[in-house]
Amino acid sequence: MSTSNVATTSGAASTPVFAAQQTIAAPPRRRRVKRKTWQTVIWLVVLIALTALVLYPLVWLGISTLKPNSEFGQNPGLIPQQPTFDNYLKVFDGIAGVPLWQFFGNSLILAVLAVVGTVFSSALAAYAFARIQFKGLGILFAAMIGTLLLPFHVVIIPQYILFNNLGLVDTFWPLVLPKFLATEAFFVFLLVQFMRQMPRDMDEAARIDGAGHVRIFWAIILPLVKPALITCAIFAFIWSWNDFLGPLLYLTSPENYPLPIALRLYNDQSSTSDFGATVTASFLALVPVLLFFLVFQRFLVDGVATQGLKG
Repeated sequence: MSTSNVATTSGAASTPVFAAQQTIAAPPRRRRVKRKTWQTVIWLVVLIALTALVLYPLVWLGISTLKPNSEFGQNPGLIPQQPTFDNYLKVFDGIAGVPLWQFFGNSLILAVLAVVGTVFSSALAAYAFARIQFKGLGILFAAMIGTLLLPFHVVIIPQYILFNNLGLVDTFWPLVLPKFLATEAFFVFLLVQFMRQMPRDMDEAARIDGAGHVRIFWAIILPLVKPALITCAIFAFIWSWNDFLGPLLYLTSPENYPLPIALRLYNDQSSTSDFGATVTASFLALVPVLLFFLVFQRFLVDGVATQGLKG
């Protein structure tokens, strides 16, 4: 056999192998869909317009704190004609003989206790509904869900009579005590849905090792439902911080007022309204909620996003 025939045979034999290697090494590229420039510009304009529409009330509120009281109703523009910081000085001095920091402190106490009570009691109730089998489970769970359809205004008078007979009116107890009794059906339902997605094999394995319900709840369930707990804490904090009707019913002394009730004082004195102080106090009351949400928004998204996942 000649040298040329050997080279030809070797080249013919190596050609399929080389082609196969090329096929494996270079997978087919996905065709990239390029968005046209005008489409990108339109989407950008729409997003900027929506963002400006959503943020405009907040921007207006912040800039209006620099307006003197005489410009409200006469200067509809966004920029104050004579900017001043007198509104901040007036608000920091307090009202009705109570300093501003006391209103903040009352709101913070109510919000923190609401978070602790709501998260702890709702988690206990959710564990009972989701992991324990007992008679009447379906009826009790349906009754709990049914309370979501019951307006708060229906139970106002019975609750007020109850706390009034107990001598707890004008204290924080009527606003805090129900939070420790799992009265928020929304949070209980959220946690129940979260816990039902977890396999029961973990509970059975823990019982084999001698763990009871307390140990299973504390060491196994709670760490796994952390995103849902943080979601409940965020909503409980915001709802308690912004609550107006509850404190209006049960609190009568200005030194016990939270911020939403304190804002009303600026519009009730001598039948006049101090719009500058009202806007400034509203803006200052909004800042803690905004910061709280910005810090924990990642956990809120994780809690809502993982609710539909199966364990």
